[in-house]
Amino acid sequence: MSDQRAEPGLGVGLLVVLSVLAAAAPLSIDFYLPSFPQVLRSLHTDAASVQLTITAFLVGAGLGQVAWGPISDRFGRRRPLLIGSSIAVLAAAAAVFAPNVQILIGARFVQALAGAAGMVVSRAIVTDRTSGFVAAHSLALLQTIVTVAPIIAPVVGGLVAGHLSWRGVLGVVLAVTVIQALGAFTAVRESLPPERRTPRLRYAHIGQLLGRPGFLGYAATIAFTFGLLMAYISSSSFVYQRVIGMPSWAYGLAFGANALGMMLGGATSVRLARRHVHPARVVRVALVIAVLGAALVLAVVLSPLPTWLIVFPLWFAVTSVGFIQGNTTALAMEQSRGIAGAGSAVIGGLMFLLGGAISPLGGVAGDATALPFAIVMVSSGVCALGAFASARAFVRRHPDAERGFARTAA
Repeated sequence: MSDQRAEPGLGVGLLVVLSVLAAAAPLSIDFYLPSFPQVLRSLHTDAASVQLTITAFLVGAGLGQVAWGPISDRFGRRRPLLIGSSIAVLAAAAAVFAPNVQILIGARFVQALAGAAGMVVSRAIVTDRTSGFVAAHSLALLQTIVTVAPIIAPVVGGLVAGHLSWRGVLGVVLAVTVIQALGAFTAVRESLPPERRTPRLRYAHIGQLLGRPGFLGYAATIAFTFGLLMAYISSSSFVYQRVIGMPSWAYGLAFGANALGMMLGGATSVRLARRHVHPARVVRVALVIAVLGAALVLAVVLSPLPTWLIVFPLWFAVTSVGFIQGNTTALAMEQSRGIAGAGSAVIGGLMFLLGGAISPLGGVAGDATALPFAIVMVSSGVCALGAFASARAFVRRHPDAERGFARTAA
């Protein structure tokens, strides 16, 4: 028997709000990337300091998720979410009016640290209220938005940056943050009753989860897959335009096609979960395709073949991310029941810290070669596949770790 709960799901309205909360960091990071040159000139600073506004945000998002997870296990989901969302609004406003780059860096760090509550709590609420295949299709929707947001946000941000100053762009980010907070206040109800909360605040639960090979394997799979995606995002502009020689409009089409592929992957994952196809089956196939796609990209780069041929295997590699993230998150969260906040914290913390570390590696040899980019993608994919294989080996020895999916073998 499965221990799947009776709730039919979260409802479309709540799921939309949770998805917007979960996408806080990708939207806030990438939306104002095209405004970097304006920030540099306006605040009379240097490129390294402007780049620190992104680094600070990534570090804040990673540390914030680790901090908020156990807090939400102890005090419930709603109160930490409302506190974090409110502070994030204040910090976003401070960023808009920052008089110098130092205050901008600090404001962005606090915004990420506080806004991370939404990222953690959104996944934890899904786990509180659903399990098994219901959780799988809810998390597939949620994670699809999280993974597509870094691709869509720079495009929209670039369009907005052509009409607004950098403060205006950050004003749009502030408006999004206010919408997230309003959604938290009006649509999110407490999902963790007092009797199910941890008796005291315990960050030791994070260490406990890191000691579970199944959970750790899934969390590492998510993190390395996100690293593969971030390597693509951070290098795509120079790979498509400088290395391949695409005009800007063709780059936009290729970028959009990859985003569409990821969205189709997420939507297909939702349908498969509703048909009770085990998430591990989907992830296993998608990881193999991702690694093969990345390997073909590397093979083309190393061969005398025309470089534009990487467009096709790259589409398959990026599209696979849409199948991997939501399904693997469902498997990981199934193993963190009882301390879902800590589980969500580990997943999100690893994702952003590793993604932030991997993303600049694709450009280490300059913008005239795609070789480092291809190597990073292959390496990330292989690490994700290895982590997933280790998690599944553990589950085969301890099948009770995934009771919510017990009706289907994988």
